[in-house]
Amino acid sequence: MNNNIEIVDNFLEQEEFDKLQTLIMTANKFPWFYLDGIDYKKDIDKFQFYHTFYDNSAPCSSFMEQLHSILNLVDPISILRIKANLLTRTPNIVENTFHVDIASWKFSSEIIKQCTTSIFYMNTNNGYTKFEDGTKVESVANRMVTFPANMKHRGTSCTDEKVRVVINFNYFSSK
Repeated sequence: MNNNIEIVDNFLEQEEFDKLQTLIMTANKFPWFYLDGIDYKKDIDKFQFYHTFYDNSAPCSSFMEQLHSILNLVDPISILRIKANLLTRTPNIVENTFHVDIASWKFSSEIIKQCTTSIFYMNTNNGYTKFEDGTKVESVANRMVTFPANMKHRGTSCTDEKVRVVINFNYFSSK
């Protein structure tokens, strides 16, 4: 395991997690938006659904308040983006392209080096997050994985559940 990767299971108190999971995972309660691609526009035959909570230093979702229990634990100095991703089940696990969440065209490499990325897993499934060094973090409900924002990683689909849902946090850490 890479020393720059921190994994915390049971990140939220169970009652808080259950409320958030019920909201995000229940049909007709939470708005998802279609994106024709996953990591890069040139991704062919790949798509996902997303929900942006926060972007460009401003909330952009009426559901931002539901993330306060996570943000209180993360304690960011400043948030760049918070975005949920929903990937649908595929017949075989599909590994997406290695990437960083913070766009290099938008921020300098020096800024990106100072940022942190955290991925919060909303449901347990056989999908995972994989890092360039081969470290693999399984999708386990209520797990938070945190790492430097300049570490390339990739997500996957899953084959054992209808969807794989994560929330990505990109921020300047107070820790």
